[in-house]
Amino acid sequence: MSTARPPVPVRIGMLTPSSNTCLEPVTYDLLHGTGAATAHFARVPVTRIALDSGSDAQFDPAPMLSAALQLADAQVDVIAWNGTSGSWLGVDRDRALCAAITAETGVPATTSTLALLDACAAYGVTRLGLALPYTRDVAERIVQTYAKEGLACTLAEPLGISENEAFARVPQPDVARQIEAAAADDAHAVAVVCTNVYGARPAAELEPALGVPVFDSVTATLWQALDLAGAHPALPGHGDLLRSGSLRARIQSALAELRTATAADRTTFRVDLPGHGLGVDLTAGESCGDGIRSIRRDASLDQRRLNTVEWLEQHRRPLVQPHFRDDPHPPQALIDVYGVHAQLLAPVERDGAMAGWISVHSMTERDWSERDSAAVADAVARIHAALDEAS
Repeated sequence: MSTARPPVPVRIGMLTPSSNTCLEPVTYDLLHGTGAATAHFARVPVTRIALDSGSDAQFDPAPMLSAALQLADAQVDVIAWNGTSGSWLGVDRDRALCAAITAETGVPATTSTLALLDACAAYGVTRLGLALPYTRDVAERIVQTYAKEGLACTLAEPLGISENEAFARVPQPDVARQIEAAAADDAHAVAVVCTNVYGARPAAELEPALGVPVFDSVTATLWQALDLAGAHPALPGHGDLLRSGSLRARIQSALAELRTATAADRTTFRVDLPGHGLGVDLTAGESCGDGIRSIRRDASLDQRRLNTVEWLEQHRRPLVQPHFRDDPHPPQALIDVYGVHAQLLAPVERDGAMAGWISVHSMTERDWSERDSAAVADAVARIHAALDEAS
């Protein structure tokens, strides 16, 4: 008779603002029935959000480190500061806090702000709409903070609240209206920035109609905590980030490393994966060099009918094009609009079908080396591994 113990679910430790009444029930709701993890909480004193020294003092690292050590006693797999203070106090402050927690406990750490920024990176977001309960001055400070991280932000009218406990009293229909207002002006995504606002449900419900991802702070924190703990979430029913964010992040990482390895100007991956809301007419990920125009949101072409893609479908091997003087020719828009003059394409097969392909673009004609081809093969393997984890 076997004496092996059943696998222990991932344990997530969360540092919680003392006046927060939202994030614990929402986190439990998001995890309910998944078997993905258990969540464990320690509170630190936070009651008011404002731009003054008294408010800033609430986020001193000392009490957070003390609470983190208590969570570490429970042998948690990750510790998250489930608060958005780094959004107005500065992202480097959150990075330093995470480094200190890990140094003290040996446990990987993240914060709500870092999770939101990583969600934006996974989805290629550079224009972000913000739905905020805070006062106007705090909201404007958040816009400034995110601008330093490469995000141009637009604001729905802030609700003007400073008492942290009161954030949880905002009715969800009001949160929904803020999200809709924040999605204007061609935002690539919307973020509900506060972990004591009930934004998880409105965010998930509004995504299909808005046509852009909506990142709720509580959901994003759970997403990254699960990811750091090795759970690689693919949880349906709570919005695209929990369903597909980890897959997108892995694709993005593989493409960034591929671009570096090949010294290319742009790398992309396209895939038909309906269960994750992905289709080849829009890229699942993209990495661009400085000054290189993004192709990520251009769905103007029927990708499956391109000459180069039909060639991949027929031959099922990499297509190496040091120039475009020979067949198969790429679409003229790739040259005229996006300035590409050489490319290397590689099919990604799943269950005998060509599910998608990787593209490596150069703005000048160039000879692709065996090293470049090996880097593409490695990227294909990494993407296969990510797709396996997401299935």
